[in-house]
Amino acid sequence: MQHGPAVRRRKLGAELRALRTSAGLTSGEAARLAGWHQSKVSRIETGTSGVKPADVRLLLDVYGVADPQLRELLLVLSGTGDDGGRHHWWHAYRGVLPPTYRDFISLESQASAMRTLETTVIPGLLQTPEYARAVTAAATEGASEERLDTLVEVRLARQDVLRTDPPLELSAVLDEAVLRREVGGPGVMARQLDRLVEAARLPQVRLRVLPFSAGAHIGVTGPFVIFSFSRTSDLDVVVLDHLTSSLYLEGKEDLRAYMEAFDTLSLHALSPEDSLDFIAGAAAGA
Repeated sequence: MQHGPAVRRRKLGAELRALRTSAGLTSGEAARLAGWHQSKVSRIETGTSGVKPADVRLLLDVYGVADPQLRELLLVLSGTGDDGGRHHWWHAYRGVLPPTYRDFISLESQASAMRTLETTVIPGLLQTPEYARAVTAAATEGASEERLDTLVEVRLARQDVLRTDPPLELSAVLDEAVLRREVGGPGVMARQLDRLVEAARLPQVRLRVLPFSAGAHIGVTGPFVIFSFSRTSDLDVVVLDHLTSSLYLEGKEDLRAYMEAFDTLSLHALSPEDSLDFIAGAAAGA
């Protein structure tokens, strides 16, 4: 288990190594074409050192990679904006957001699909402003009003991934406790559940409720997120949130275990149609 930046460097290096191999080049040949020493290519591919966006662009040119989406994704992994050098919106919050949160947002913005188990709160991508503020205030006790405003602004800005073309495909399993826990008061919770009903009807959102009647389940160990990427599954990653940091799991065995866990949870949960009725019922009683 590694923190986000190290995971991203290794994933970027592994993908660049695969692209070099596909281009039929040795590391020495790639280095010569880039005007570098071979050791620089090796350090980049093993993820032992950071890599500048300009270096990534140069290698992609050397390897003949023209796919704009793949170039964009790899540049995001290097910690920059798009292929033209434009910084993404979250860079404006660099002084407010911790690095692991910025890494999470960058992966979320480039992923094609997101699978998540939530055991305590509504997924951030589906929160109303009032609910988001109540959750953020509880998680950052003592924060100033200005900082709260900024963090809520960031959370709401993240929701744009559901409105892009193509949008992020969100699949979420929600423990019933998520719907029953009153956050922000009755009025805030009622409006949040109504918003959840609206979201459940979106074609890019699939919600399943895991009712209390399902008993103990594999998700009792805590929530998790799985990001998947359409261009290459080698970049898929699991994110686990902790009180003061996030952990990123990238190993194939870890990924397989969490994917299987999500599939198992989905089987024990209500169908999307029955989940919609369940959420609507909870909203009516809120």
